[in-house]
This record gives sequence, C-alpha cells and structure tokens, in this order.
Amino acid sequence: MTSPKITFIGAGSVVFTQGLLADLFAFPELRNAHISLHDIDAERLATAAAAALHIASRLGASPRVTAHLDRRESLVDADFVINIVQVGMGEATRMDFDVPARHGLRQTIGDTLGVGGIFRALRTFPLLKALGEDIAAVCPEAWLLNYTNPMAMNVQYLTQATGLTRVVGLCHSVYWTMRGLSDLLQVPYEEVTYRAAGVNHQAWVLRFEHDGADLYPRLDALIAEDEQLRRRVRVDMYRRLGYYPTETSEHSSEYVPWYLHHDGEIERLRLPVGAYLGIVEENVREYEKTREALAAGAPLHVEGTLEYAPQIIHSVVTGTPRTVYGNVPNHGLIDNLPAHGVVEVPCLVDALGVQPTHVGALPPQLAALNRAYLSMNDLVVRAAIEDDPRHIRHAAMADPATAAALPVESIWALCDDMVRAHADRLQPSLRAVLGT
Repeated sequence: MTSPKITFIGAGSVVFTQGLLADLFAFPELRNAHISLHDIDAERLATAAAAALHIASRLGASPRVTAHLDRRESLVDADFVINIVQVGMGEATRMDFDVPARHGLRQTIGDTLGVGGIFRALRTFPLLKALGEDIAAVCPEAWLLNYTNPMAMNVQYLTQATGLTRVVGLCHSVYWTMRGLSDLLQVPYEEVTYRAAGVNHQAWVLRFEHDGADLYPRLDALIAEDEQLRRRVRVDMYRRLGYYPTETSEHSSEYVPWYLHHDGEIERLRLPVGAYLGIVEENVREYEKTREALAAGAPLHVEGTLEYAPQIIHSVVTGTPRTVYGNVPNHGLIDNLPAHGVVEVPCLVDALGVQPTHVGALPPQLAALNRAYLSMNDLVVRAAIEDDPRHIRHAAMADPATAAALPVESIWALCDDMVRAHADRLQPSLRAVLGT
C-alpha cells in the first residue's frame, strides 16, 4: 500500500480535519496519499478541500485531494475511513441541553452518557448504518476509524448492526491525561510508563511509573498540598477510588450520580454546567475564520494534533509498530466487564492492523462504575436494533446522573420531549411518544 486512499466522512468539521491532515502530511510516506473528502454541506466541503490543499503546500506534500457530496462515491476503494460526523450540528446540540434543562437536568458536555449522549447516539445510528452498508459495498477491507461521539455506543452499534469488523474508536483522552499528569509531576512524558483501561471517557490509569518507580505517591503528595487540585472532580474520584480517571472533570461529572445534582458540589468542584455550548460556538467561529482566511489568501496557522488515526494509518502502511488506545468490542479483553460492551484498551498497531491487548480484571470498584456505563449503552443500542422505543426510557432510567436528578415520571416525560425535538433525525420506529 504505497499511496493509500483516506476518506474523511464529515470533512466539513474543518478545524479537526485540518489537524488530522497536518498529522498525516508530517509522515513522508503519506504525503502522496489520496485524500477523499465527503460532507453534505457544499460550502463546508469546499472549505475543507481548500484547507487540505493549503496545508499540503505548507508541509511539502503532494496528495491527490478530491471532494464529494456523494458519500459512496467518496468511499470507493478507500483503505481508511475517518468518521468525524456530527449529525444535527450545533442546533441539535443546543436541543440536547435546552430540553433537559427545562426538566431540571444539568449537563456539562452531553456527548457520551445521559440524555444528551442517548439522543446524540440515536440520531447518529441511521448514518452509521448507511455508512456501514457503503463500506461493505465499495471498500470492505477498509479500516473505519471513528471519532464521532458517543464513542462506545457508536462502535457497539457499528459492529452489531453493520457486521463490520475493522472498526476502532479513537479518543485522545488517555494520551492527554498522561501528558497532563507528567507535566504536573514535572516528569518528561517520554520517560513515563503507563497502562490504562476501562471505557471511553471513563478509563483508569492502572500503572503510572518513571524509572520503575510508582508515581502515584508523588501525585498523592501534590494533591495533599494543593487545595485547588482537590477542587476537581477527577481528583475527587481518584482520591476515593484509588485510580486516576482519564477524562476531564467536566466529562467525568456526568457519568456518576454524585456531583451535578448538588449545588454545593457544583460550587466546590467548579463545574461549568452547559460548558459544551461554548465549545460549539467557538468551533463555529474557528470554521468561519478558516473560511475567511482561505478566501483572502491568508496563511492558516495549523499545528499537528498528535491524534491516533494518522499514527494508525502510518503503522499499517509502513509496518512501523506502535501502541495506541482504542475502543473495541470487549470479547474478553477486560475480564469483569460485559463481552458485548465496547472497552478502551491498549492496542498494538502494525502492518496487520489494530490488535487489542488483554488487560485482565479491573479493580472491582472501577468495574462497577464501568458496568453501569455499559449497561446504559447496551439499552440505547438495543433500542435501535430492536426498534423498541421503551429501551430509550430504560437507558435514561439506568443512567446514573439522570436517575440521581429526576423521578421516573420526569425521566419518561423528558424522553418524550427529546423524541419530539429530534423526531426527524431518529429512525421511524423510535419516534413514538409513550407518556408515563
């Protein structure tokens, strides 16, 4: 595979697309790749194509860049498919926050679990099914590298509903957590040895060492000295559970019942309710700045992102061995989590592709939280596969943060309102309003 074809689905997410392209073109072996861009928004697609050519020129790359409004056309003979779609964009995300807020439910990010995660998944599943059918038809040997959230639900749905097997979900949370912890302890990241595992956005740092010495005692001492560090959810969870979580405090607060329902905890731990709406607005501003710069012929300042997808592609193309963290069906990788669930584990990558590694059993307190997470995921996937709208409500009832905040009749009423809000994006069988 001397000149791979790499298809971007949702390439109109221009800022993220630019970072991935900068990473790809940083590898000499990938500078002549065929970059196939797909989006349903013609303006964003044209901006993405112009940005790709600009970045290639800056980095001395000579790719073939094609842009396609037709998804299947973009996928023909692809070797790798990078999915970065956000169905409904900012409008749907605002609904994910506004409707639950009217029912008294607080969210910070709303893209993984909870009511926001449930409906983000349900409106993404129809696209994933169609994407899977297209891949099976025109590029069945391609690796599908998924960045779209909710990661674990989407990967579970893809593997169960489409039959695709070359699917891995990619997230930067483990990498950036370890970079952050290394910086905090003033230890060079390149000299740190670590191992993490769990589920996406709720994995755990199981080993954290430097020169063979456990770094957790140094972290404990730092936390004991710094009151501000103790005012973070992930640090609070670490102190009580014994293992550091691999996602931010804003994310982590949504996956447990202990924080967002309590005003005092929101203040103590400085939780920004509704934070993701600000991120959505900033993404729009960044896209507009990119579009305007390209139109004016001004240079774009684009840096590499150190994301896993370009590293995986380089390893498969060149045979260079690497270890990345991937989200894959469990199938015995973590002994005390459900086999059908999608887990985040270290994966070896080389010319043979992505090969997940066996972790064993998690400490029981960590597995207990991860099982609750995976149980909710399973109900959402079952709702779509079994055409059962009741499972949407069952998933919300099983979600820890939602169950802590609302009585059961309010949960069902909220789900009805969310179905009404997103009805045209859901598969027809899930559009029923059930009442209580």
